[in-house]
Amino acid sequence: MPQFLGHNYIGGQRSANGSLKLQSVDAATGEALPQDFYQATPQEVDAAAKAAAAAYPAYRALSASRRAQFLDAIADELDALGDAFVELVCRETALPAARIKGERGRTSGQMRLFATVLRRGDFYGARIDKALPDRQPLPRPDLRQYRIGLGPVAVFGASNFPLAFSTAGGDTAAALAAGCPVVFKAHSGHMATAERVADAIIRAAETTEMPAGVFNMIFGGGVGEALVKHPAIQAVGFTGSLKGGRALCDMAAARPQPIPVFAEMSSINPVIVLPQALQARAETVARELTASVVQGCGQFCTNPGLVIGLASPAFSAFTQQVAQLIGDQPAQTMLNAGTLSSYDKGLQKLLAHPGIQHLAGQAQAGHQARPQLFKADVSLLIDGDEVLQEEVFGPTTVFVEVADQAQLSAALHGLHGQLTATIIGEPADLQQFAELTPLLEQKVGRILLNGYPTGVEVCDAMVHGGPYPATSDARGTSVGSLAIDRFLRPVCFQNYPDSLLPDALKNANPLRIQRLVDGTPSRDSL
Repeated sequence: MPQFLGHNYIGGQRSANGSLKLQSVDAATGEALPQDFYQATPQEVDAAAKAAAAAYPAYRALSASRRAQFLDAIADELDALGDAFVELVCRETALPAARIKGERGRTSGQMRLFATVLRRGDFYGARIDKALPDRQPLPRPDLRQYRIGLGPVAVFGASNFPLAFSTAGGDTAAALAAGCPVVFKAHSGHMATAERVADAIIRAAETTEMPAGVFNMIFGGGVGEALVKHPAIQAVGFTGSLKGGRALCDMAAARPQPIPVFAEMSSINPVIVLPQALQARAETVARELTASVVQGCGQFCTNPGLVIGLASPAFSAFTQQVAQLIGDQPAQTMLNAGTLSSYDKGLQKLLAHPGIQHLAGQAQAGHQARPQLFKADVSLLIDGDEVLQEEVFGPTTVFVEVADQAQLSAALHGLHGQLTATIIGEPADLQQFAELTPLLEQKVGRILLNGYPTGVEVCDAMVHGGPYPATSDARGTSVGSLAIDRFLRPVCFQNYPDSLLPDALKNANPLRIQRLVDGTPSRDSL
């Protein structure tokens, strides 16, 4: 493997103009890794944004098939990152090798999914209303609409997914697919990983002859504001805390030209366990639920942080089963010291709240996170208590017992927006509690039945989003092919001759999917 430079990536070149050096650390030991990374200066942030802006006209003008070739090349480069790379990611994050290998496959798979989207052409959203010159009282002109990339996109790396939500992650893949150059802000928790992945992207860009500046990356703290406020940046992708996401949204809204921020921020992902399911398979549900809570040390945005059930001897016994299982779980190393500190603070808020009872889990000690189980009074949900609405990022969940079906509905009405909600039930439950699905549709982006939310399939139908504060814009998703929509905007052409139209709108284009002719769908839209 080549030596680390630790330099910023700007316009196809490496840059290290600043004197401040940063270091990544071994997540398990806290030991600093030997390579230095250079904090981006304000001038380098400016240069990175301008490089993306300079690349935008040429990059968006490329055919969809050429951009697909680029994404496929990135995927190939990611797949070629070998065992030494996996060991590096494990060292920076304390995540196991099997998880990293799986995430590497998911990351390259995301690139190939968007390459497929580009080749099939439906992302253009082409719509055509042909001219009606004889219409009375006024003729109708020929009108044709398609979508283009917004422009340069700033993407912020996530801590918990060093590959799939980071340098070459879903936001980067969707932006590049849309025709938008990227300026990526590397996460401080895995800068060495970011450099290796950025090298792979640059190799792919050079192999496929993409414009210089199609991908840029900067290191350092405190550079986010300058990046979001830069006039060249036209959209932001972010995965992280509610505090961080809100700050970026406020910065973007305060610009002379406000821009959209697509932020995934906070979710407690309620699991509703219904009575007949407990009667049929309480022990199995207890094991599966516990496994979901502690998976990956609870460091998933879809971790089930709230479990709701109807008061009964069966639910009391189920609670005790989960308490026993949680108490038996080992401590785990978290991504970094900052994540562990945030977990500790979240636990302290729960422990200090008079309406919340600690049920299971050993006291925090040392440098690892210990799984915990709490029980909260249902009034906290119904009354909108903020402590119960806040995500505790780690291997912890809170049980809530409701008196009856009406109180269950009231509790769910009190929930803020979420990424997911899960119903555990038998057919008789689903018939009795039929009102849950339409209620949850208003609260979440994905509803699961008899499954667990810690697992997000990368495909066309997936929605990884939800009402605020789960995300800043509930109309989109950060996982799945629909994620491309966030970085596109519509443009309409009126009375253009066929020869001057974009290929996606020409009469002979075979890729048109959403075509409207004279107000009715044509055959190629069905």
